Amino acid sequence: MTASETFWDDCCFFIMRQAEALLPTTYGEFKMIAYAGDPGDPMPNIALVHSDFNKSEPAVVRIHSECMTGDVFSSRKCDCGEQLHQSLKMIAEGKGILIYLRQEGRGIGLINKLKAYQLQEDGLNTIDANLHLGFQEDERQYSDAVEILRDLGIKKIRLITNNPLKILALEKIGFEITERIPIIVPAQKESRSYLEVKRDLMGHLL
Repeated sequence: MTASETFWDDCCFFIMRQAEALLPTTYGEFKMIAYAGDPGDPMPNIALVHSDFNKSEPAVVRIHSECMTGDVFSSRKCDCGEQLHQSLKMIAEGKGILIYLRQEGRGIGLINKLKAYQLQEDGLNTIDANLHLGFQEDERQYSDAVEILRDLGIKKIRLITNNPLKILALEKIGFEITERIPIIVPAQKESRSYLEVKRDLMGHLL
């Protein structure tokens, strides 16, 4: 079974709301909801729900996997941080939702991600580096995102993504994707090869 076929495995874990609070941000006011199976989980998944969100309309949604190097430290090796902040602007305008999944490094964790970076410095691309470390090209799972969408009562989605696999998988599960909203991030010298792999080998619409 390929990584794409297990992308939306809908039977892995059960999560539920553990805590929530209002969060004023640069982009507007959101309700921040922490989701986990264990109330003591130090790294819960997060939903940022715009304060004016209306679930009776198709929801503007971004499903974003954690990238500490990009999201926090503005790494130029990837486009993750720029995607995150562009998405937050779109979500604020569309009064939608950000789902932030704690699966660093395409699911291999920060330590292995840094090892993969070292291999990339030696000439491997991002996929081959993961395979060299004994992982699939993409170890992420999105079943938690499905549970969050269902908990929020979302059925119709305007999905912020460049990845057609997410659209097909969500539709297969039963969500209606009414629109794909692209994220355009110009390539940097340091991120060009990363983006080329996403486009040429992973099918992203860049």
